[in-house]
Amino acid sequence: MNSVDISFLPQAEDTAPPKEVSTSQECGYITNNHHRYSDTHMIKINEHFHKLQSSYLFSDIAKRVAAYERTGPEHGIIKLGIGDVTRALPKACIEAFHRAVDEMADDATFRGYGPEQGYDFLRETIAREDFQARGAPIEADEVFVSDGAKCDSGNFQELFATGVSVAIPDPVYPVYVDSNVMAGRTGPWRDGRYAGLVYLDATRENHFIPELPKAPVDLIYLCFPNNPTGAAITRAALQAWVDYARQNKALILYDAAYEAFIRDEDLPRTIYDVQGAREVAVEFRSFSKTAGFTGTRCAYTVVPKGCMAYTETGEPISVHSLWNRRHTTKFNSVSYPVQRAAEAVYSPEGRRQVHERIAYYLNNAKYIREKMIAMGYECAGGENSPYLWIDGKTDSWEFFSLLLTRAGVVCTPGAGFGRCGRGYIRISAFNSFENVTEAMARIGKVLS
Repeated sequence: MNSVDISFLPQAEDTAPPKEVSTSQECGYITNNHHRYSDTHMIKINEHFHKLQSSYLFSDIAKRVAAYERTGPEHGIIKLGIGDVTRALPKACIEAFHRAVDEMADDATFRGYGPEQGYDFLRETIAREDFQARGAPIEADEVFVSDGAKCDSGNFQELFATGVSVAIPDPVYPVYVDSNVMAGRTGPWRDGRYAGLVYLDATRENHFIPELPKAPVDLIYLCFPNNPTGAAITRAALQAWVDYARQNKALILYDAAYEAFIRDEDLPRTIYDVQGAREVAVEFRSFSKTAGFTGTRCAYTVVPKGCMAYTETGEPISVHSLWNRRHTTKFNSVSYPVQRAAEAVYSPEGRRQVHERIAYYLNNAKYIREKMIAMGYECAGGENSPYLWIDGKTDSWEFFSLLLTRAGVVCTPGAGFGRCGRGYIRISAFNSFENVTEAMARIGKVLS
C-alpha cells in the first residue's frame, strides 16, 4: 500500500516529534510518522434511527405495488392509497406561474434569494384571506411559508427539549411519530407502539376523536380533518383541547392540511376559531391537497407571537422567535414563481377553480362511501375529508393484499398508522372519477 504524504500538515514548533510506537507496544493505536490514529475512533450514527421501523409506510407500500406490477397483472393498477392529487393545477395558478417565470427571464424583474419566511405578498394574503376574514386574529408576520406541511410538522419538534412528554393520536400520520423517535424521545418499539409516547386512542367508540390525556403532557399532535380516519372535530371538542393545553402550559401542533375539504359550516376551519388558541397552538396548512401543489411544493405554518415554551427555570420563551431562528437557519425560502402561483389560489378565478377540484374529490369520496356501505362495510370519513376509514373485518395487510392482487386496487393498510388502525384500511378519493368507479366495481366483484 502506498504511504500517504502528510508533510503538508502543521507541525508543532516547540516540541520534538514523538517516537514511533508500534501497535503491539500501545494497543489500540495505529502510528503513521508523527501521528497516531485510534482504531476505535469512528463516526457514530444517531442510534435512535435504529428504533425506526424498516421503512416509511408509503415507501413500503410502493415497493409491494412495484413487486406486484412486475408479475404482469391482467388489469392496470388503480391507486387509491397515498394521498396524491391527480388533477392539474388550477388555471389561475398556471397563469401566475408563467408571469413569474417571465419576470425571472428579465434582468429588470429578476429575483434571487427571497425572504426565508416567504414574500410579504403571500404572507399578507394568507393572513387576510384564511384567518382575518373569518375573525381569527393572525398577522402576516406570524405566517411562515415553506415547501410542505410534512417538513414543518416533522421539524417543529426540534424546538423542544428531548425530555418533553409527547401525546400522539393512534391511528396517526407516521411523520409525527418517526420525527420524535429520531429525536430520542421514545424507548423501543413494542407491540405496535414506542415506549415513552402518550398514545391517544381514536376508535369507533369515540368517533375517532381522541379523548384528553388523563395526565399533563407537553406537546400534543392533532390533525383535523384527520389523516387517516377522515374524522372532523367539533368546535366544542377543539375548545376542550385548547383549554387543556392552557391549563397545563402545553403546546398543540395542529395539522389542518385538509381544511379545504370541510363543508359543514358548524365545524371549525382553523384552531384559531376557538378562544385562547393563539396562546397554545401552532397550525400547519398546505396548498398540496387544496390546490394540487403536491408536485409544486408550497405550504405554511402559523406561529402566533403569544405561544410560549419554557426554560428549565420556568422562563417563558417565544415559540415564534424560536421557529423564526430555526427556519432562517435551515430553510432558504420557496421559489418566487411557486409563491406567486400560491397567491393566485386566493384570486376570484383561483377560488372558483380550487372549489371545483375539492368538490370533484369529495364526489369521489361520496361514491366510495356509498359503495362500501352497500357492500356491508362500516366507513368513517369521506364527508368533510378526502379519506375513508373502512373496517376491513380482517387483518389490514391481508385486506390490502387481497385488493391489490385480486382487484388491482391499492389502498393503505390501517396498521401502518398505528395499533388502533389494525383491521382497517384507508381509501383515498384522489383519483379520476372514472378510475374510482372502476375500482369500486372491481372491489365489489372480489368482496361479493
